[in-house]
Amino acid sequence: MLSKQLKELEADGIVNREVIQVMPPNVEYSLTEFGFSVMPILRSFSEWNKRNTRTISVKLNKNFEENRIR
Repeated sequence: MLSKQLKELEADGIVNREVIQVMPPNVEYSLTEFGFSVMPILRSFSEWNKRNTRTISVKLNKNFEENRIR
């Protein structure tokens, strides 16, 4: 599954894939310039999550309990 997602990210131009010819073979991934352009959005989302962790947790637990009872 991870391999498939990495291939999709590479095809979308978000990551670079570099095969290193050693034994055993090694593959390294890095962000492209386009991939780095997403970082401000991810940082913003991370900060939002930090500020709202308690609310998110309460809502998830409430939804879990409601669905479990049904």
